[in-house]
Amino acid sequence: MGNPVPLQMTVNGEQVASIVAPRLLLVHYLRDVLGLTGTHVGCDTTNCGACTIHLDGEAVKSCTLLTAQADGAEITTIEGLAGDDGLHPLQAAFMDKHGLQCGFCTPGMIMAAADLLARNPNPSDEEIRHGLEGNLCRCTGYHNIVEAVKAAAGSGATA
Repeated sequence: MGNPVPLQMTVNGEQVASIVAPRLLLVHYLRDVLGLTGTHVGCDTTNCGACTIHLDGEAVKSCTLLTAQADGAEITTIEGLAGDDGLHPLQAAFMDKHGLQCGFCTPGMIMAAADLLARNPNPSDEEIRHGLEGNLCRCTGYHNIVEAVKAAAGSGATA
């Protein structure tokens, strides 16, 4: 299995240090070691996007990254997106615009949308749909998800 790997990273603004198995996936480290269960495991193949997080400011799918690859990185999960004053505008917009049903895909959708809005603060419907292409929802039509991202964009939301 290989020798354990020491690592340090910043997760949701807090420094963490661990010794991990070299083959431990980042999604399992976040969920099982750090207890950040908002990042979901859906497919283990990057197809569904439920495991989307921000790694050094960019949306990535944590189910196909080794934890050791994140050594020295800054990671934000859905738990770290909200501020001290409440929900992030995307989180609030998903609630207000009914952009979720079961909620399983929602953290990944929100993290992908936050990345999109950081790069394009006023996307068109087509740009939103393209920005969320790697995230699958099995419960809703995507209309309300797009509406939620547009509402958050209108509020000036950025990651």
